[in-house]
Amino acid sequence: MTESTKSGLDQVTVTAGDKTVSLPVHHPVLGAPCIDVGKLPKETGCFTYDNGFTATASCRSAITYIDGDAGVLLYRGYPIEQLAQNSSFLEVAYLLMNGELPNAAEFDSFEHEVTHHTMMHEAFRTFLYGFRHDAHPMAMLVGMLGSMASFYHNDLDLEDPVQRRLAAIRLIAKVPTIAAACHRYSIGWPIRYPKNNLEYTTRFLHMMKEVPSEPLELSPVAAKAMDLLFILHADHEQNASTSTVRMVGSTGANPYACLAAGVAALWGPAHGGANEAVLKMLAEIGRPENVKSAVDKAKDKESGFRLMGFGHRVYKNYDPRAALVRKMTHDVLGSLGINDPLLDVAMKLEEAALKDDYFVSRKLYPNVDFYSGIIYKALGIPVEMFTVMFAIARTAGWVAHWLEQQDDPENKIGRPRQIYTGAPTRDYVGIDRR
Repeated sequence: MTESTKSGLDQVTVTAGDKTVSLPVHHPVLGAPCIDVGKLPKETGCFTYDNGFTATASCRSAITYIDGDAGVLLYRGYPIEQLAQNSSFLEVAYLLMNGELPNAAEFDSFEHEVTHHTMMHEAFRTFLYGFRHDAHPMAMLVGMLGSMASFYHNDLDLEDPVQRRLAAIRLIAKVPTIAAACHRYSIGWPIRYPKNNLEYTTRFLHMMKEVPSEPLELSPVAAKAMDLLFILHADHEQNASTSTVRMVGSTGANPYACLAAGVAALWGPAHGGANEAVLKMLAEIGRPENVKSAVDKAKDKESGFRLMGFGHRVYKNYDPRAALVRKMTHDVLGSLGINDPLLDVAMKLEEAALKDDYFVSRKLYPNVDFYSGIIYKALGIPVEMFTVMFAIARTAGWVAHWLEQQDDPENKIGRPRQIYTGAPTRDYVGIDRR
């Protein structure tokens, strides 16, 4: 049952055995009400069980809102469609961190701060060269980010909001530099320093691709496509990696360690590795003429084959990010004039799925991972760097959540409960009697 309270919040009455407790219901600005179960254990002796925390709000946040059924994604209240069309990634990063879009002077100051901190300490080279030459770039990125805590630890006062903000700026600035260095080391190329006369995304692409022997001619479409993907991946509410950053952050850990943990969580194929799985699927299909048989296999539950990059756990409608990046995908392929059989397979598969009643009726539309993998391949980004691209973009969201958490007076260390399934209490038996 529910009943009204003087504070304006509804209450839910829960009965556990012979004990009854009234639990307050919190109403967000947007989204479903949340039942506050904090006093349930004390009043009833019971905990709640929510495998994967899919029905549990772990925090209060004003950063991102998702309505999966309606296909809505808002950053600080702004629809992703408007930001993707009118904004830049660095402006979106400012918005996520500060809550408002910057005016011209504020943006110039922010851009200058980020640009000022793009360089790595030269000692990072020694650390980087300690990895095997064929180490996965995500493994190197985890280690390199964690090592930043050793460079910026002793003088970091987490009680000082100015120092917290500086840490966030450093991360947004240096992660692309570190990511590019990891890539170049893995392929045996010399590390390139950031060119601070370039804007954020173009600077990163230059660090990735430029070689000393010849100038880099970078297509404006490539930089625009990368900037769009960074905007679309900048934040996505309380996903696995963001929740990891918050969980580690709740302990008072160094922010660089918090983001290293976030990168580790993002690395999983069920999270940030999804666009890499799309390319593997396309390679398995092989040729455009094989698409029809692949679609038929995907509809057969007994085949064990599934189309990667279709549908989304959160969105039960068309992923709003996919609608935006779909057009960019076609623009990139048309502009660069790339002749790649796998890209032909992808376009044929997209066409087939959008027309097939099986996929349309189940709302299994191509998602952002499907298109982002295609764009990255078209831009010459190696598959093992796909998740690193995701990490660069998501850094903006991670630092925004970390900053918000540090300002939250209700912040407490994360400590989930469990349903214990082990042995009951038993006595130790000596090894001679086992």
